[in-house]
Amino acid sequence: MNYRQKVGKFGETLARDYLRRHGYEIIKTNLKVSYKEIDIIACRGRFVVFIEVKTRTSSAYGSADENLDSKKIDNLKKALNHYFYLNDNKLFNQEIDLNYVRIDLIAVDINRRKKIAKIKHYKDVAW
Repeated sequence: MNYRQKVGKFGETLARDYLRRHGYEIIKTNLKVSYKEIDIIACRGRFVVFIEVKTRTSSAYGSADENLDSKKIDNLKKALNHYFYLNDNKLFNQEIDLNYVRIDLIAVDINRRKKIAKIKHYKDVAW
């Protein structure tokens, strides 16, 4: 695993911990759908939430949330539509109400020197 992959996995771990602390149940991580990977699938209340995580350790190329662009959102939407098409609107054989599906983004900015991470959670960014 290269450095970028390790940073990404660490960011996803921080995001999962954040979600659990905020009342989400993690259903699945790193689900591969066709050409795309869905980082985290979680539930909270009646909502099924599909989450893209972006992690940065340097601001040289912008912060993590500055790198969550419309192309990434569009790719995630395509992956979800493809998944639901293939699985007849079911998630792991459970019927779900598409009115209660949400796409969220989590940005993780890690300051290695200070050994802290800043997490921003953007809810319901698309669908």
